[in-house]
Amino acid sequence: MEKSFKTFDVQSVELPCNFQKAFDFLANPSNLPKWTAAFTEADEHSAVLVTPNGQLPIGLNTLADASTGTIDWHMTMPDGSIGKAYSRLTALPERHVVYSFVLLAPPVPLEELEGTLEMQKGLLAQELLNLEKLMA
Repeated sequence: MEKSFKTFDVQSVELPCNFQKAFDFLANPSNLPKWTAAFTEADEHSAVLVTPNGQLPIGLNTLADASTGTIDWHMTMPDGSIGKAYSRLTALPERHVVYSFVLLAPPVPLEELEGTLEMQKGLLAQELLNLEKLMA
């Protein structure tokens, strides 16, 4: 019987600010290095991605829609492959928001998948805590 691995994780955090403040911050790709460990630089068209093998220049396209609260990123790797990250803001009462992030497993061999996703889940949890502090 073939062992199956989970290929995604969903995490969320309540941010102590209003929707517009959170959306404006998250939709601006230059803010990615301020709250994530995945990027050392980012702008509207490109980014420097941190990988286990060093830094990697990539193409970056931020797709943000305030009417739905979605903020997604499409990352074009040097080999032409495209990685995607999906997130959403949801307004709460009392001028707070929930920020949810869908973490997809990276394109690695199946035998590495479970360990890689587990490592990324821990990094994402820390990044969401960083974001919560920045938004306070």
